[in-house]
Amino acid sequence: MSALRVAAVGAGYFSQFHHLGWRNLPGADCVALADRDAAKAQAMAQRFGVPRSDDRLETMLDAVRPDLLDIITPPATHRGFVAAAIERGIAVICQKPFGENTAEALAMTEQAERAGVPLVVHENVRWSPWYREAKRLIDNGQLGALHGVAFRLRPGDGQGPRAYLDRQPYFQGMPRFLVRETAIHWIDSFRFLMGEVHAVSARLRRVNPAIAGEDAGIIVFEFDSGATGLFDGNRLNDHVATNPRRTMGEAWIEGAHGVLRLDGEARLWWKPHQGAETEHRYDRGAEDTFAGGACQALQGHVLRHLRDGSALENSARAYLRNLHIQDAVYASSDEGRRVIIDTLRTNAPR
Repeated sequence: MSALRVAAVGAGYFSQFHHLGWRNLPGADCVALADRDAAKAQAMAQRFGVPRSDDRLETMLDAVRPDLLDIITPPATHRGFVAAAIERGIAVICQKPFGENTAEALAMTEQAERAGVPLVVHENVRWSPWYREAKRLIDNGQLGALHGVAFRLRPGDGQGPRAYLDRQPYFQGMPRFLVRETAIHWIDSFRFLMGEVHAVSARLRRVNPAIAGEDAGIIVFEFDSGATGLFDGNRLNDHVATNPRRTMGEAWIEGAHGVLRLDGEARLWWKPHQGAETEHRYDRGAEDTFAGGACQALQGHVLRHLRDGSALENSARAYLRNLHIQDAVYASSDEGRRVIIDTLRTNAPR
């Protein structure tokens, strides 16, 4: 079977993990890479052996006729790039944050659905090996009925006036930062592990005055099952880990039968109720890429869907729920109240 043809737009810091995934996947052939910064595009193209295009995106798409467009660019570009692909019947993976706001995300989703073109959001953390293994154990019944989940985010990269400038400088100017850029990963991952979210309560704050948006916060989740969740995050402190960005923090999943704990080395520890804690060994994935190879795992999942129609995670339609929960988190913090997700007006830009 011939490889699916992939074109990519974006050569910023994070795009390296996308390009590494495409290079490693046997069912994909990255046939073009474009970026408005010619020097960045050239460097990334040379690094991964991808043909570079100096053309406008539309011209590139018409010239190479890919099966899939991978959008690895900031939100302000998403609507135009997604539209260009959909108009040509080209499937899309679009990085998060997905569009400028929830209303724009909904518009892109509806455009793709009308055209019958697959549109997937590149929400990768749920594809980390540790969360896939945790989900397998949950589904196998090892934890029993779930009581709660907690994640303590501590990547340690947000202190001082130069915070983020060497890697992703646009972080400094985002008016909404911690939740929209980072905690959204755990909104999605909590839903993957625990089921649907009913309500949230949040307190968000800015600690580093060098950035525009919030960089610390506490979010309490109430799940439909009755279980609860806690996201306790700040980007200034770090945690015990050789590489604090490998897992970005530590997690606990509690059930009737015991507690599953994730540490900063991506090890999982199982403590049965009233028993001793022992390491649960599994394949933790590669150490030299983001989140144990989460990007490649997502990309492979999308390729399988395009080939055989298998069920798709993080379709744009499914992802809208994450954005509704995100909007509820901001509303809760802004208004100082608990917000039930389905009572929040979600069709206005946020």
